[in-house]
Amino acid sequence: MKLSNFVSATLVSLSLLSSASYANIGSPTDAPSRPKNIVIMVGDGMGPSYTAAYRYYQDNPSTQEVEQTVFDRLLVGSASTYPAAVSGYVTDSAAAATALATGVKSYNGAISVDVDKRTIPTLMELAKKRGMSTGVAVTAQINHATPAAFLSHNESRRHYDALAQSYLDTDADVLLGGGQKYFPETLLAKFTDKGYQYLSDFSQLAAVEQPKVIGLFAQVQLPWAIDEPDAQRLSTMTQKALTLLSQNEQGFVLLVEGSLIDWAGHNNDIATAMAEMHEFANAIEVVEQYIRQNNDTLLVVTADHDTGGLSIGANGDYRWDGQLLKAVQASPDAIATSAIAVDDWQSHVAQQLGFTPTEDEAQQLSNARMQGQKVLDGAIKTLIDARTNTGWTSSGHTGVDVQVFASGPAASLFHGHQDNTDIANKLISLLPKKAPTASNHSAPSKSVAPAKVETEALLP
Repeated sequence: MKLSNFVSATLVSLSLLSSASYANIGSPTDAPSRPKNIVIMVGDGMGPSYTAAYRYYQDNPSTQEVEQTVFDRLLVGSASTYPAAVSGYVTDSAAAATALATGVKSYNGAISVDVDKRTIPTLMELAKKRGMSTGVAVTAQINHATPAAFLSHNESRRHYDALAQSYLDTDADVLLGGGQKYFPETLLAKFTDKGYQYLSDFSQLAAVEQPKVIGLFAQVQLPWAIDEPDAQRLSTMTQKALTLLSQNEQGFVLLVEGSLIDWAGHNNDIATAMAEMHEFANAIEVVEQYIRQNNDTLLVVTADHDTGGLSIGANGDYRWDGQLLKAVQASPDAIATSAIAVDDWQSHVAQQLGFTPTEDEAQQLSNARMQGQKVLDGAIKTLIDARTNTGWTSSGHTGVDVQVFASGPAASLFHGHQDNTDIANKLISLLPKKAPTASNHSAPSKSVAPAKVETEALLP
């Protein structure tokens, strides 16, 4: 259930006093009770079966134990994800992100508007009103549902062009991800006129030393992590965002999204999903290291929903072979594309898969290849599922609860079960109570009131 008045004063007071119970791995014991900085990380589509599968995917088979992952270390609770009643029990990313950004449930497709399509102030807008810096680093287009719900407002997530235009009014300090398709030169010129550095090539990111920056590194989504294993795009963007945002002495709010976990789940593509999980885990560890050096930073990690109904084991067979996935060298989509283009495709596919298909499997792939790239892509995914004994129940979302992970000051607020709106309300309660005055802060980021949103009267 949604917490009234964001979070009760009693709950906050008790939680802030119990610093010994914070899930603050490796941080000094003298951490402040209230965070200066907030990092919220969303594994899009990352239901509980994804984190369990990732554990077995990462397991060292030469040891008797199953090693923990970053998800095991930081797990503190769970969250329900259902949208407003008008949309039933299974959420989409827009309604879920709206809940996580505003503390209000809305209909599927809503971008931080309520069921009557009225705008709702977001965590990032409220942070801006208090002089904090804000930023997003995602692997989808930056105007996709999750980042859009934290930064903007629209009655439909599908209005990509309008959302891109609206970002001019957010005054966000860091915008990193894909989406060149939605930001024409005329719009980018307006960003540069407002003082933004525009980056179109990922290699340019390393040289950036000051906000503000908008980096669009693909037409739509960034490349699959499995196809660029050494690029580490999300963790690199996360590190750069932390470096840039931390220049504001008043603190920052950063959203990091492993967007393509969801996209791989929609595709029922276990090999690609695990590679996306690995890069998301790498990005979490980047923030963990930042917290060790900056004990005034709160990290909260969750998922917006589950995608695909992934099962670890299927068809009555008590088996799952996650280790086989580590040998897969490219996404099934990329394998199928290259297999269509070469004559000796069988050996090429075997090399990319890391195993040689049986005679029957090879015949199934051959039949699929004759029907084109899309059919061959599906056949390769089916083969990988059969070899690993992976199951799927849907190509869409499911309504299962998701996990919550936390570290840093006030992390204990997120222990136990909660609704996704509670996560937003707790984060909002931890923002500074009022904007800094000219006498008590220096070098603030510029602050522009969000278009069409009146937040002042709603400050907690």
